[in-house]
Amino acid sequence: MAEVEQNILEVLKRWWGYDSFRPGQREVIERVMEGKDTLALMPTGAGKSLIYQVPTMARLGICIVVTPLVALMKDQVDNLHRRGISAVALHGGMTYRSIDIALDNCVYGDVKFLYIAPERIGSEIFQARVRKMNVSLIAVDEAHCISQWGYDFRPSYLEINRLRRLLPEVPVLALTASATDRVAKDVMRVLEFKQGRVMRSSYARPNVSFVVRRCDDKNEQLSRVLSNVDGPSIVYVRSRERSAKVCEWLTEQGFSAQFYHAGLPHEERTLRQDEWQRGEKRVMVATNAFGMGIDKRDVRAVIHYDMCTSLEAYYQEAGRAGRDGLRSFAVLLIEGDEESYATRRVEGDFPPLELIKRVYDTICARMMIAYGEGGGIGREFNVYEFANAEHITVEQVKNSIKILAQNGYMTLSEERENSARLMFCVSREELYDYRIRRGEMEGVLLAVMRLYEGVFTEFRPIDVQEIALHSGYTVESVREELKHLWRQHIIRYVPSSYSPILTLLCDRVPKQDLYIAPDSYIHRRASAEERMEAMMNYALLEEGCRSRYIQEYFGEQEAEDCGSCDLCIARRKGVRTTSEVTPERVLEIVRTKGAISPRDLVREFRCDSSAVVRVVEQLLEEEKIYTDKGGNLKIKR
Repeated sequence: MAEVEQNILEVLKRWWGYDSFRPGQREVIERVMEGKDTLALMPTGAGKSLIYQVPTMARLGICIVVTPLVALMKDQVDNLHRRGISAVALHGGMTYRSIDIALDNCVYGDVKFLYIAPERIGSEIFQARVRKMNVSLIAVDEAHCISQWGYDFRPSYLEINRLRRLLPEVPVLALTASATDRVAKDVMRVLEFKQGRVMRSSYARPNVSFVVRRCDDKNEQLSRVLSNVDGPSIVYVRSRERSAKVCEWLTEQGFSAQFYHAGLPHEERTLRQDEWQRGEKRVMVATNAFGMGIDKRDVRAVIHYDMCTSLEAYYQEAGRAGRDGLRSFAVLLIEGDEESYATRRVEGDFPPLELIKRVYDTICARMMIAYGEGGGIGREFNVYEFANAEHITVEQVKNSIKILAQNGYMTLSEERENSARLMFCVSREELYDYRIRRGEMEGVLLAVMRLYEGVFTEFRPIDVQEIALHSGYTVESVREELKHLWRQHIIRYVPSSYSPILTLLCDRVPKQDLYIAPDSYIHRRASAEERMEAMMNYALLEEGCRSRYIQEYFGEQEAEDCGSCDLCIARRKGVRTTSEVTPERVLEIVRTKGAISPRDLVREFRCDSSAVVRVVEQLLEEEKIYTDKGGNLKIKR
């Protein structure tokens, strides 16, 4: 083992420049080097990528990395390229020819890492080539997505089973930042681990203070937190509309803020993300679409304006704070009756069965699919336009499709880049005359005709970079020329776009014949309710330690109090919990004092003032106390 350890340390130093591993990394890497199936549970920011990258660079063969988002793939590939390591990614924005070349390089070239989305595993071209590859490791990122009991179950992840069966002797490394014991066991079962073992890193984040603030005005509390904590921050909200509104309010208060959600154009999202990462904007107000793959190490505060539906999601998002090891804060704001809102959120995740059937039938009708046909057909699908047209919520549409996917009817891919498409509007003879009249960009036309067959009769996917390579022009010049040809009515040109693809997994069936299995609906709903209850318990916790609660939730046996969360600090200062602020206790104090100012009443309890205010307002409304001319509280006789 000492020899192996020396080898991986040399690899770490050579390619990444580090002299030692972070806590938990070395043990997992050694197990991977032994060829054993492993599930690694490591907090966000713990360096999960190195767990599969180091052993791959330490031996012969290629590592296949399954990951859910195109942006994550591209970031990882770019990072490896900067280190001189050969890596490729397969995604929906590539032409068949580009995919073919990339897979050839994996079989015959020096490629060390192949990144793919789970949806691509089932394609014939991939399955034919993967058998020829010298695969040393299969790495499954965000592995919790494979479990139907997980907080972010994605039916497409079940495709990974095919890869396991194509390469039965290749070890699997599954990675996730958040999984309960139940989810961990389910991941190992679905991935058919031979010698399954869970290796855990501690979920404790000593430099992150976990705080819950009950308040009557979230905006005011948000401003207070951002004013007291310097440095880059993320504010998570539950909806696109709210991201814009909260950002506008923060800007009016003088904060440098920007908002981010999945509905913005891809270029705009990239621009806003880059501005925030460079420090040009301090605060990013975002939905949960923001954060995956973001490696900004100096985030000082992650503030949840709205509560997550699970502790897993909360911990993963909060974990983006303080990756540099310096003091940071994870703050959850609570206002009003959060419990009833949480219940509605769970109900929204599991729409009524009749609505699920309606969504299926309406989508098939819009795609003009006849009964008994359509299996395998895919179309671009705008969830928001569909929801608006059908007068149902976006969440209901998304969750209906997720349940339909689990039952084998249809699936919606993650947003991905759809390749540009082109078709000539003129005959070959007319094109020849045009080329003679205007020859300065003739190389672009020649490249298109040589590279893509059938462009005179139908739309064909094209790769702008491939055309640039063959024509000798820059990518930007090719794009401009294609737009010019489009305006001249020489071609019909559809630029590349980012949108999800909805695919029918089987032929259309009548609405009344849809079968939704209990596991995919009743049992998963019960599991979601349990996760929501754990999240609520965390938010309403008034004694103990928030960090320890999180650690114990994820199965950590030797969790200890952090000493820095709001509950630990309150206990150290001798501050009472809000559970002691009851109407009976307030009445007792007012009766004993005869008259007392609201400020002195708060001092009596030495706790969060908002809890005292709520009870006082309740007693005033019930006319059990009143305010005299001097502003003091008195018992009403």
